[in-house]
Amino acid sequence: MDGLLIEKVMPGSVASELEIEAGDRLLAINGHRLRDIIDYNFFSADEELTLEVVKSDGEVWEIEVERDESEPLGLMFPAPVPAQCGNKCVFCFVHQLPKGLRAPLYVKDEDYRLSFLYGNYVTLANIGRAEVERIKEQRLSPLYISVHATDPLLREKLLGKSGIVPILEVMEELAAARITMHTQVVLCPGINDGSFLEQTVNDLAALYPLVASLAVVPLGLTRHRKGLPELRPVTSDYAADLIAAWQPRAKELAGRLGEPFLFFADEFFIKAGLPFPPIEEYGDFHQVENGVGMVPLFLDEAAEVLDQAQPLQPATITVVTGESPYQYLSDFLRNLGQKTGITFRPVAIRNRLFGDSVTVTGLVSGRDIIDGLREVEVGDLVLIPDVMLKEGEGVFLDDLSVADLQDALHKEIVVVESTPWGIYRAITGV
Repeated sequence: MDGLLIEKVMPGSVASELEIEAGDRLLAINGHRLRDIIDYNFFSADEELTLEVVKSDGEVWEIEVERDESEPLGLMFPAPVPAQCGNKCVFCFVHQLPKGLRAPLYVKDEDYRLSFLYGNYVTLANIGRAEVERIKEQRLSPLYISVHATDPLLREKLLGKSGIVPILEVMEELAAARITMHTQVVLCPGINDGSFLEQTVNDLAALYPLVASLAVVPLGLTRHRKGLPELRPVTSDYAADLIAAWQPRAKELAGRLGEPFLFFADEFFIKAGLPFPPIEEYGDFHQVENGVGMVPLFLDEAAEVLDQAQPLQPATITVVTGESPYQYLSDFLRNLGQKTGITFRPVAIRNRLFGDSVTVTGLVSGRDIIDGLREVEVGDLVLIPDVMLKEGEGVFLDDLSVADLQDALHKEIVVVESTPWGIYRAITGV
């Protein structure tokens, strides 16, 4: 039977008026059998529709629908079950996870549909001809592609998979179909840098504007990396040399292409102790979810908040963060305290779960927060940035909840948006 299980029907919607209910299954639209939510979005775009619905009791309904093109049907479906990754990337973070974390963290997805729907990065190393044709036919654009290297043999080494169709062949075909692509390179010192990075940048820039951006991000190594290929970490000296060599090239490319194209993750600048590029050099921030431009955006927004902040009732508030952004957050909170009268205590949480080399805020566990705050006079309450929690579930990487932290610390905990405005809105609420 297949089709799509209907998870929710929006009240007052077209579907609600047609007595379609949660638990029903939508099999087809205008005779097209539905494989996933992408098919639903693609085939439901017409004004006149014929829906084939199987009710929860097994009865089959065929429903004729006429509606304005802009009027949604009002159906909601579960997220697609991701296709599993068949690669064995030498730098794979999942392979370096300890036991006892949230079960979904151990799932390696490699699904072009999730790339289109949610911006997940995929290698396209496991994609077949039918999937490529579907991408072109249904115009699944933009896609987010992990390239890592355009040299075919090096890419096979990095992905731990042989017999891969060269990535440039796939991307050139997608570009010819006007599919926009954002790309990334996970940089492994001594492996895909140097002349290989030069080749990758040149090859991808040649496909601009269909390849719209390229982010270079550092590999992540945890203390649980055992029985895996030996890799060199990104050191402060390596990061400084990389930025010195490549930032002028990024500017040159931006001038030649007409807009910013090549970006380097914030972590390189933090490790090197170098200033970030001006905010206009990040373009439309296509790669911000990839850790590119997050801190510059934070600093830019911090200036807005400080310009508008007003005095508040005195309080002492602890704000937790990862080690990487600590200095930037600490500077902002010191200035915000002067404007509001609040006493802030920023605390950088050491990552004991993954090891000292992992310093980003989003990979801090609940247990490490508890351990990091045990000897701290936290004051009236604790602010936790939302990036530390799984969206929609409110649990940390190690499955601890906010309530677990409150029980352990005996303090009120407030989860805040991880931005200057998020922090300011939280304290005005207090």
